[in-house]
Amino acid sequence: MSDGAIWTTIVLLGIGTYAIRFSFLGLIGNRALPPAVLRHLRYTGVAVLPGLVTPLVVWPSATDGEIDPVRLTAAVVALAVGVWRKDTIQSVLAGGITFGLGAWLVA
Repeated sequence: MSDGAIWTTIVLLGIGTYAIRFSFLGLIGNRALPPAVLRHLRYTGVAVLPGLVTPLVVWPSATDGEIDPVRLTAAVVALAVGVWRKDTIQSVLAGGITFGLGAWLVA
């Protein structure tokens, strides 16, 4: 790809991202949302966190795409604590502590 095509893509994606956010925040930001919309927005974090973490667990670049038992164990512990305690912060902390201890034990 040429430099011009890359920069055109970057600018168009930036404009698109801004337009999507402005449509939500700028146009309806000062209005009350219907209860159905608010109910669905509660699940945004629950949907985004697994989407960000799953590729790092299944195809970690640190291990050249090979499944890492430490990462997999930390993910399972975080999932179990999340289901058990129903608290995102405790789940993230449990997964992080498990990952840190596992990496320390393996090293």
